[in-house]
Amino acid sequence: MTPRERWLALFNHQKPDRIPTDIWATPEVYQKLYKHTGTNNRYELSEKLYIDSWRSALPLHTVHHHPEDAKANIWGLRFRNVEYAGGSSQEAENTPLSHMEDAEELDDYHWPNPDDVDWDKTAEQIDLMPEDRIICGGHYEPFLLYCWMRGTEKAMMDLADNPDFAFEALDRIFEYHLEVNRRMWEVGEGRIDVMYMAEDLGSQTSLLMSRRKIQEFILPYQKEMADCARSYGVHIFYHSDGAIHSVIPDLINITGIEILNPLEGRCTGMELDRLAADFGDKLIFHGGIDNQQTLAYGDVQEVRNEVLKAVGIFAGKRWICAPCHNLQPVSPVENIITLYETIHAHGKL
Repeated sequence: MTPRERWLALFNHQKPDRIPTDIWATPEVYQKLYKHTGTNNRYELSEKLYIDSWRSALPLHTVHHHPEDAKANIWGLRFRNVEYAGGSSQEAENTPLSHMEDAEELDDYHWPNPDDVDWDKTAEQIDLMPEDRIICGGHYEPFLLYCWMRGTEKAMMDLADNPDFAFEALDRIFEYHLEVNRRMWEVGEGRIDVMYMAEDLGSQTSLLMSRRKIQEFILPYQKEMADCARSYGVHIFYHSDGAIHSVIPDLINITGIEILNPLEGRCTGMELDRLAADFGDKLIFHGGIDNQQTLAYGDVQEVRNEVLKAVGIFAGKRWICAPCHNLQPVSPVENIITLYETIHAHGKL
């Protein structure tokens, strides 16, 4: 089977020839893997390690900066590079909505325009993508964007103290993404298989906001976006960090998610055997191989044992084997290679 056929088999409740695999990693990790494996890019690496990763289709924007800030992106956000041991990340350094108090003030803000995308070139990009790989097109992670634009503390407080402002801003973020995603799926003409929907709803031990607030401010937008995606035959890949067990039923029944990622098993309630028992008949699981401890600080035998344990837990379930979030530079290359060698050797179905 091709990588795409393996993913599609899971969507169709069929058995692939082996457990599909995926990889999430920082740029620094990819560079180390290229050097170790003698490959030059992610596509060659995927072939070398039998990884069934998707290809991403992105809207090709014609406008890249905010009209009032040449250093900011289309949302008015500027980012700075923050270095940590062995790597770096991008973090927002401004909060363009933080000075506002009334929802009416949002009328004067310059919001991005879905027309500022070259849809002909976007369609050409999709046409050139390999037919043997799943294509992911469409993105929606609104509350994270709202936190960047508003400031995390104010964004969280808005849910209780200024809900009209939060709803108005989230409405505008939703409307933009709905139209951009809809046009993406339209020009994709059936080539796009999944969309990436996300919201980090959990900490290491609990939800970041109450389940009631999630039901009020997050899920209705997600449902409408997911319904639109499904109308184009696009499946819903859902990402949320942390301890989210208590809200997974809502993600299934309201949003209608089909794949859950990244399965951080060290978070409270997210133990892999519990997830498999509680939701194994409803979801495709994606991730689960621990990179908080095992891949980062364990040895190759511990990695091998963890992969084999997961194979047993997800036996008879639908699972895509991958690390539980981005591999970080602290993870030894040998551990990463062991993950993929082990699942390739023991993932036959």
